[in-house]
Amino acid sequence: VQLQASGGGLVQAGGSLRLSCAASGRTINSYTMGWFRQAPGKEREFVTALFRSGSNKHYDDSVKGRFTISRDNAKNTVYLQMNDLKPEDTAVYYCAASARLILSSLRRQDAYEYWGQGTQVTVSS
Repeated sequence: VQLQASGGGLVQAGGSLRLSCAASGRTINSYTMGWFRQAPGKEREFVTALFRSGSNKHYDDSVKGRFTISRDNAKNTVYLQMNDLKPEDTAVYYCAASARLILSSLRRQDAYEYWGQGTQVTVSS
C-alpha cells in the first residue's frame, strides 16, 4: 500500500487542522493505521492509531481529548483531526500502516511496514 499525507500548515495556538492520509494499492480496512510525529531535534513519536476493526483507537496522552483519528473506507483515507493545537504540537506528521501489528507493538515504529511522506504542522504562539 502507498500512503500520501497532506493537510499540514501554519496555524495559531488554539486553532485546528485536519491531516489526511490517502492510501492506494490496498484498502485501508486491511491495516492498522497510525500517525507519528517528529519535532526538530527529537525522535519520531507515536501519536495515535486506529485498528483494522475501525473501532479500537489509541492516543498518546499528550493529544488525548484534542486529536481524533478516523477512517473513510469509501475514500480509502485516514484523517487526523487536530483541535486546540499547541506550539509543542509543531512537528512533521507521518502516517503509517501495518497489516500484522499487535496491540503491544502499537507505539513502535518498526511495527509499521508502510509509511507516507511527512506533512509539516507548525503552531505559532
